[in-house]
Amino acid sequence: MAAAFQYRFSAPSRTLLIYAIDGLIAGLSFIFAISLRVGSIRADTFLSDHRLALPLFVAVAVATFALMRLHRRVWRYASTGDIFVVMKAATVAIGIFSGLLLAIGGEWWLPRSIPVIQWLILVVLMGGARMTRRMVGEYFAGRFHPPALADDPLDVGRPALLFGSSDDIEQLLRQLEQESHASFRPVGILEETGKHVGAWLRGIPIVGRPTDLAQIVGRLSADDKRPTCLIFAGAVERLQGMAMVDLVAQAQMLDLDIAYRPGFTGFSPEKGIKLDFRFLNLADLLGRPQAPLDGRAVADMIEGRRVLITGAGGTIGRELARQIAAFSPAHMVLLDANEFNLYDVDLEMRENHPQIARTPVLCSIRQRNQLMQVFAEQRPELVFHAAALKHVPLVETHPVAGIQTNVLGTRNVADAARRYGARAMVQVSTDKAVNPVGFMGVTKRLGELYCQALDLEGRNDPDAPRFITVRFGNVLGSSGSLIPLFQRQLSHGGPLTVTHAEIERFFMTVHEAVQLILQSASRGLRDGVRHGRIFVLDMGEPIRIIEIARRMIRLAGLDPDIDVGIEIVGLRPGEKLFEELFDIEEERLPSSIPGVFEAEPRPIPLQVLTEAFDILQEASNDSDDDACRFIAKDLLNRKATLVQGYVPVTSRTNGAAHVHAN
Repeated sequence: MAAAFQYRFSAPSRTLLIYAIDGLIAGLSFIFAISLRVGSIRADTFLSDHRLALPLFVAVAVATFALMRLHRRVWRYASTGDIFVVMKAATVAIGIFSGLLLAIGGEWWLPRSIPVIQWLILVVLMGGARMTRRMVGEYFAGRFHPPALADDPLDVGRPALLFGSSDDIEQLLRQLEQESHASFRPVGILEETGKHVGAWLRGIPIVGRPTDLAQIVGRLSADDKRPTCLIFAGAVERLQGMAMVDLVAQAQMLDLDIAYRPGFTGFSPEKGIKLDFRFLNLADLLGRPQAPLDGRAVADMIEGRRVLITGAGGTIGRELARQIAAFSPAHMVLLDANEFNLYDVDLEMRENHPQIARTPVLCSIRQRNQLMQVFAEQRPELVFHAAALKHVPLVETHPVAGIQTNVLGTRNVADAARRYGARAMVQVSTDKAVNPVGFMGVTKRLGELYCQALDLEGRNDPDAPRFITVRFGNVLGSSGSLIPLFQRQLSHGGPLTVTHAEIERFFMTVHEAVQLILQSASRGLRDGVRHGRIFVLDMGEPIRIIEIARRMIRLAGLDPDIDVGIEIVGLRPGEKLFEELFDIEEERLPSSIPGVFEAEPRPIPLQVLTEAFDILQEASNDSDDDACRFIAKDLLNRKATLVQGYVPVTSRTNGAAHVHAN
């Protein structure tokens, strides 16, 4: 039945309707006040003799109401706070009108009691219209007895964003108001429909939709109202319709907790029973607490320095930019080959950290000459290298692209950092580089070896830059990774696809990943730290992918294999069943950073790597996939039979080998 009384207005239409109603009420209040004071017959004479008085007051009132933004308050959820605003608006409107009459000398005809009478009538009519709208809505929603409002405002607790439907949020706000010491202080509302964006609900602004989370947190941060958590206002079962896992991943990147109420029963402030909130985050998918990494040493490393981030528009690069900006660098250079990603991260930095000087650079790490020019102009002191090709099946079928980005691109960045006096370069690597099976892992391992060789090359030179490699597992919520894939499959009703029933991986959150990068960089720059080491996050035990799928289905309020199925599709080319964190030739060592290990690999001499990379450069220029595969794997196996053996495509005769041994 309630649906029959739902009227849909566009935002402009709704605003005009409110102006019309409030203008009509203003005019009626003026007429009624005069009639009550002098009688209806004399009132006609008053209004006839002073024809401009009525339209003047209506104009003043409507302008006042517009300036005080009464039209942005949702009548469906009118509260005592809205009535107080109406009282203020009525006072201001009548005061301005009386002042105008005094200024033009027309106050002599108006009895002094009329403004007082009019104020009472105006407040009653405007407040009554709003409360009537609310009561009608409450009636058709089945809530006949709205709870009493608390006297104390929401001025305590953690700053929070509320998200969900308007009805659920309004109910939660009323419950929060009834708590004498609320745990949360709402600073904004994310309405799932977005229908009332720009309006206010019980004194709290509706700032956008859940999909606008990053932009909204940025705007609130600029106003010193940054939330520390999100609160879902509805029943926990409804999270399945809110793209919950994706939202939690976004919240994790923004360092926000997510709270929800496990049920709606039991709340009774009269009996001292408080609202029960539970917290949810990606650790629920990890099956372990997130690594508690201490960031105190990071500020000393970053503050006042020039920082360059490659792949700045990607998941890791963007989170690096966010966290680095918080430590007040002197200048940030955001480098990415994707135009939109670069524009987007630069816009985010401009909105959230306008005080940080920055330079967006559209450049691929494959472009050696352009990259050298960027380093020559910007002179970064710290380089965070997050640009890479990371998708196993794509690199498996495009080995030349993998070599050009993950191997030669890494060499370009490292050589530029070395040539132009960077203090340190941090290479972001992956556990797929350990005893690699797929070609993506091979390329990332070669990048690790080159940075290690450069780090060892400068061990006797105190002024030489440090080259630090950081290795971690799968990042939950990163673009193109497992969680977004499962989320998309869930949104379509399933099934969720898993390559093998026993396949397992190490997982971490993007927040953990970036903390590891920053902590390892600060650790690697300390005096006495040996050169050539690799830093590895302790990610606990590996998790079976099928278990991640089951947890996601349960977090969506569904039952695995009943509501949503799980389909085994077979291992992809280059994919391992089990990942490892340390190579068989690496010595695992303890670290001074809690939750982080250090590894000391057996290096390959820089000269061997340089000669081999030159041959890889030639093979990739020839778009020779087979040669790139052979050379890279041969080098990784330490055979090094290839160094002087590559035959360019243009020089081959039929049957000529791509490479040969001496």
